[in-house]
Amino acid sequence: MITLNFDPVAFTVFGWPVHWYGIMYLIGFVGGWWLGRVQAKRPGSGWTKEQVDDWVFYVGMGVILGGRFGYVLFYGWQQMAHDWTFMFKIWQGGMSFHGGLLGVLIGMWLFGRRYKKGFFETVDFTAPCVIIGLGAGRIGNLINAELWGKPTDLPWGMIFPAAGPEPRHPTPLYEFLLEGVLLFIIVWSFAKKPRPTMAVSGVFAVCYGVFRMLVETVRLPDAHIGYLAFDFVTMGMLLSLPLVLVGVVLLWLAYRK
Repeated sequence: MITLNFDPVAFTVFGWPVHWYGIMYLIGFVGGWWLGRVQAKRPGSGWTKEQVDDWVFYVGMGVILGGRFGYVLFYGWQQMAHDWTFMFKIWQGGMSFHGGLLGVLIGMWLFGRRYKKGFFETVDFTAPCVIIGLGAGRIGNLINAELWGKPTDLPWGMIFPAAGPEPRHPTPLYEFLLEGVLLFIIVWSFAKKPRPTMAVSGVFAVCYGVFRMLVETVRLPDAHIGYLAFDFVTMGMLLSLPLVLVGVVLLWLAYRK
């Protein structure tokens, strides 16, 4: 049985701690930038490497600002009420995918206006590239021993010290495998061939929403929020269901002709 007891600080630079969680985000940004360059080289992509270099800045700002504001809005308003500096303590964890998604969408709208690209053209281009960041972020959650699941007697159960001595579902690992590895394989493979506008975004939205809701069935909700209904529905489910529905609509619009 594995007990998660990692030091969240990877190393220090001139006395300043460098957290694993921050390193995971750096991996996500660099990996996304590299995949953007790969996509830009495809024949007929309509993207230049200079545009990709600017694009990753818009994505990064959307992820960081949207992810943190989204977490405070959806999950952390009580902590914020007691400590206003909580908003800025990103190294402690606490980034919302759904908030980050909204931030990235706003960033892509601004980027598209600057470079005269359609909104869904930029979102389709972005969808496969952000998945590396999603997967890396879940590894950061695992290192921080946070976002644990329900107790389990399965052989791969892990002990999260802050949750007590019983082994639990390692939900950050589940999310890494589903929202990181499997989601990337699906979306990247789908995007390698020419697709109608909105199709790649639709596949991303449907798959992520379904995978997230699956994990939410064994992941404990934040203690200060709890279940929203029936001792089963979580905030993550509530935010992911509309994503699935939007994805279905995008696929219908993309292929209706």
